[in-house]
Amino acid sequence: MPEGDSELQDLYREVLLDYFRSGAHKGKLDHADFKSHGINPVCGDEIELTMRSKGDKIDAVRYAGHGCVISQASSAMLAEAVEGKSLARAKELVQSFKDMMLSKAPLESLPEDLEALKSLEGVRRFPTRVKCATLAWNTLAQGLARQAGTSADFQEVE
Repeated sequence: MPEGDSELQDLYREVLLDYFRSGAHKGKLDHADFKSHGINPVCGDEIELTMRSKGDKIDAVRYAGHGCVISQASSAMLAEAVEGKSLARAKELVQSFKDMMLSKAPLESLPEDLEALKSLEGVRRFPTRVKCATLAWNTLAQGLARQAGTSADFQEVE
């Protein structure tokens, strides 16, 4: 491992733990106009996203469920990243994150809105853990597609 990599991995581990422990976006929204539920059948992680929008803007996002540090931290990062964004921008962010995780797009290709998600880069080496990291993002994509009357395009981990 090159010098500095272990320090970077330690930093990323701390970022994940901070998001995992944070209660900033945990829970369910009353009077939500969006609700989507996702399960990772491989490990049993489960997430429910609730969202409230004003016009085309996402006003608030909350997540509830259970799972590993990776799935719960990724859920918190998703909520932070899409809150205040337009629905179209949220869809773009979902695709950018999934490209990084599933197609191994370079970290530099992630938009600034997803800076914290670089901490999940190391997960890409473990296909079963990629499903944990993408659970909330797939759940959001599925819910947005359902709301629009279309279907979500899911990529499988290779």
